[in-house]
Amino acid sequence: MRLSTRAAALCVGLLVSHHVAAAELPQRWVSAGGALSEWISALGGESKLVGVDTTSQYPESLKALPSIGYQRQLSAEGILSLRPQILVGTEETGPPPVLSQVRSAGVQVELFSAQPDLSTLQGNLQRLGKLLGAEDQASQVFQTYQQQLDQQKIRVTQAQVKEKSPGVLLLLGHAGGKPLIAGKDTAADWLLQQAGGHNLATHSGYKPFSVESLVSLDPEVLVFADRALTGDAARAALFKENPILSSTRAAKDGRVMELDPTLLVGGLGPRLPDAMKKLSDAFYPGTAGQ
Repeated sequence: MRLSTRAAALCVGLLVSHHVAAAELPQRWVSAGGALSEWISALGGESKLVGVDTTSQYPESLKALPSIGYQRQLSAEGILSLRPQILVGTEETGPPPVLSQVRSAGVQVELFSAQPDLSTLQGNLQRLGKLLGAEDQASQVFQTYQQQLDQQKIRVTQAQVKEKSPGVLLLLGHAGGKPLIAGKDTAADWLLQQAGGHNLATHSGYKPFSVESLVSLDPEVLVFADRALTGDAARAALFKENPILSSTRAAKDGRVMELDPTLLVGGLGPRLPDAMKKLSDAFYPGTAGQ
């Protein structure tokens, strides 16, 4: 009988400890960076979000939350008005004086790496899982993600037996204006490679090109992401503002495709595997849908 009492006391103690630990985790979150916000939702933490930045567009329900502005141009007043316990962002989040103000107000600030590689993603998910009290779920989510990439790699390898890897450029623009070209060490470059494309840009980061230089590379596929327009309007604006693009092989062969720009913000996000499949279909039309 005494043993049973002790066992019951131990169980009660463990239960109380669990609830205390859960209560100590931040319950009011603000997130800056589309991929981070998507992962918070994927790990079951969406109900804790009280505000997001303008790059946090998915899932659709996030659009109903108060906006704290663009991730690089946040205001302390806007963030603090939401009474958050934690602000999560990437090394792109700022400006630094705003982050200092937020910290001084007693808000926990956690910055994650946006480096586009799997080991970084794994570390980010583990850390998010710990902050959310969802460590097991974070591990499972990463394993599923890795399996999707493994399947994608097999698909690309099989496609490249039959078709040559196409030369690709990814253009990031605003209302069709002079675009930035995605180079190495970007989520865009990682995405193009995973989809089986050969990024013709050899610089690092996002840089403006003269359209003449862009055309001289003569990409077989053009991928564009516009931060202001979508669909036919975005495509029309791109070619209206940069008419010389019409002379590229990509334009002549009708191999110009649109990409959602929010996929490229905040590191590797949960929607990228699906985006890879669509890109692969465009890169290897002979194997599309297989």
